[in-house]
Amino acid sequence: MRGIVNFCDFFVIASGLVDRHVRAIAQGIAEGLKNLGLKPWHAEGEEQAQWILLDFGDCVVHIFEKSIRDFYDLEYLWQDAPRVALKR
Repeated sequence: MRGIVNFCDFFVIASGLVDRHVRAIAQGIAEGLKNLGLKPWHAEGEEQAQWILLDFGDCVVHIFEKSIRDFYDLEYLWQDAPRVALKR
């Protein structure tokens, strides 16, 4: 997202199967980053858990239920942004 928008450098986009799964993924990300000393500046969508957004400043994490991800299609909306391969 760097150079395309001024509010973050990266989007992370992930999917869960159902709301419980989406919520668990979001909690796992938040807990893992908290262990590294990072807390989200803002979070939303946790109650319904169809689309949870975690804003860490330079990185915004989107976790969707699959049907919601397909509907909003952020990958298409932001297709001009280069993709960064996940290192494992």
